[in-house]
Amino acid sequence: MLTPQIISDVVQRALAEDAPWGDLTVALAIPEDATLATRVVARESGVFAGGPLIAETFKQVDDRVSVTGLAPEGTAFIAGDVLARIAGPARAVLTGERVALNFSQRMSGIATLTSTFVALVAHTGARIADTRKTTPGLRALEKHAVAAGGGSNHRFGLSDAIMVKDNHLAALGAVDAATTTAALATLRARAGHTTSIVVEVDRLDQIEAVLAGNPTGVLLDNFSLADLRAGVELIGDRALAEASGGVNLDTVAGIAETGVDVISVGLLTHGARALDLGLDAE
Repeated sequence: MLTPQIISDVVQRALAEDAPWGDLTVALAIPEDATLATRVVARESGVFAGGPLIAETFKQVDDRVSVTGLAPEGTAFIAGDVLARIAGPARAVLTGERVALNFSQRMSGIATLTSTFVALVAHTGARIADTRKTTPGLRALEKHAVAAGGGSNHRFGLSDAIMVKDNHLAALGAVDAATTTAALATLRARAGHTTSIVVEVDRLDQIEAVLAGNPTGVLLDNFSLADLRAGVELIGDRALAEASGGVNLDTVAGIAETGVDVISVGLLTHGARALDLGLDAE
């Protein structure tokens, strides 16, 4: 989903925000013919993401800047590792520095946090997935970073899958088991056969009525561990069982051990901190 057009557009916006009328410091202080060779260096351990954004940033500032030795997306690194080398006209390197680092630090932070979640559930069959709780305008970048960290992408947006939540059911007048099943059956008939339909429930007694509507998955929202186990047993192989709500590094392993297929974690994107990367002159 991180297409060349998305990368180009987001970098263009970031550079316009950071230097709308040029870089005053380099224009007045740095000679036009000065050159600079630098390295992107990790200040701490993590998982790398954002390399295409680094390359595009310097390309847009000045295509004479070379970006070499760029670490592949998803590369695990430790403090002191060199993740890329940037060299060329000093003015361009200095102007693009912060934008390039902002992208890679943010995306590497998401990839690193995701990899930690994934490791905690590796002994189970559960997948760690992201949500739509992303920074507006940067969703493709953040979901790309989740994938780089070993996670799975949930639906990208409202247009590519159906997710029926409690407010949707309320708007449909689904007030009991019969009306819930009827509403979902109508939805299934309207949707294409390839369209995924996931229905959120917050109580065990809602599951059978939802399953009767033939969904692709059932999202068990804010269930206790005991209820998650019971929910997984009720669902069986009739749909995917997804857990959400209250998921953090302390709880995720226990949630995975209940047998759910997917654990959606908003924290991957809205709770990740930027990783500490630096651009050091050689």
